Amino acid sequence: MEKRVTFKGWLLPMALIAPQVFISAVFFFYPAAQAVWQSLFIPDPFGLSMEYVGLGNFEFLFADPFYRASFVTTAIFSTLVTLVSMVPALFLAVLADRLIKGAGTYRTLLIWPYAVAPAVAGVLWLFMFNTRIGVVSFYLGQLGYDWNHVLNETEAMGLVVVASAWGRISYNFLFFFAALQAVPKSVIEAAAIDGARFWRRFFTIVLPLLSPTTFFLLVVNIVYAFFETFGVIHTITLGGPQQATTILVYKVYSDGFVGQDLGSSAAQSVILLFVVGLLTVMQFKFVEKRVHY
Repeated sequence: MEKRVTFKGWLLPMALIAPQVFISAVFFFYPAAQAVWQSLFIPDPFGLSMEYVGLGNFEFLFADPFYRASFVTTAIFSTLVTLVSMVPALFLAVLADRLIKGAGTYRTLLIWPYAVAPAVAGVLWLFMFNTRIGVVSFYLGQLGYDWNHVLNETEAMGLVVVASAWGRISYNFLFFFAALQAVPKSVIEAAAIDGARFWRRFFTIVLPLLSPTTFFLLVVNIVYAFFETFGVIHTITLGGPQQATTILVYKVYSDGFVGQDLGSSAAQSVILLFVVGLLTVMQFKFVEKRVHY
């Protein structure tokens, strides 16, 4: 029989949820409302006056080829970051689950990169691939490959993807490893007795049982790629070359803080919020149907 907590009055439950409501209102709902309001105006850079333009900022954005290109860049970037961070994490989690000697040390070393902030991770990878003093770029030159992410758009995208996914692998590893620990060993042993090899057991038994964790990480990593990779891009490429790494969240910054086009920047933040919300709803509506709880 399910146990439920009951309160004699409304004062205590309201007091318990008040901190979360306050934080959400101050740091989410109020800024979101301000962004919607400012997207309807063109303010001057000093904030002294505003001109009402209605949906003019949105019309200008969708007519801008650079802004439309940032949608494609964001889609490519978020897809690559999600794949590059989740697939190796699952592979490492499987190895850690099978490892017997030194398992604790192995898991600790895999978790460490998660403690590195995105901006710091961007600086680390920038130093390694710097065209003048980078260790990796030096050895690539020795092999005859001229690495230059400052000019090459493909190399720039590859570098920010790897730098963004590097620290995220540790986060995904923790969840995959915990999920693997929860898989019933008796089911796997029964399949092994029936003659199923390791990879067959993994794809037919283990992977379906990991689907709730995989779905959760899919949603979380896409949101991460949309919002939390700003520091990596800002430290490595500044959105270049030729805006090849300018994703939606970075364009909000570059147009608002660098270009001082605050109305357009506010409209972009509203569109970004709508896109991420739509993607999340679609994932829960269509992808979750394939999840086995």
